[in-house]
Amino acid sequence: MAKLAVTLKKSTIGFARNQRRVVESLGLRKLHQTVEHEDTPSIRGMVHKVRHLVEVREFESS
Repeated sequence: MAKLAVTLKKSTIGFARNQRRVVESLGLRKLHQTVEHEDTPSIRGMVHKVRHLVEVREFESS
């Protein structure tokens, strides 16, 4: 199954509380931190909501 590497590229300061919570629920705490998630519709929706704050790369899991 494909995976997504999500990296926090911009601070959440000054953005809406719900966007900060989405970033937190993705497991991102610090700038330039990268986390891996399974490529599911719910994760895709979360990434779409904060697409201006994160960078996403797709890769195949081994």
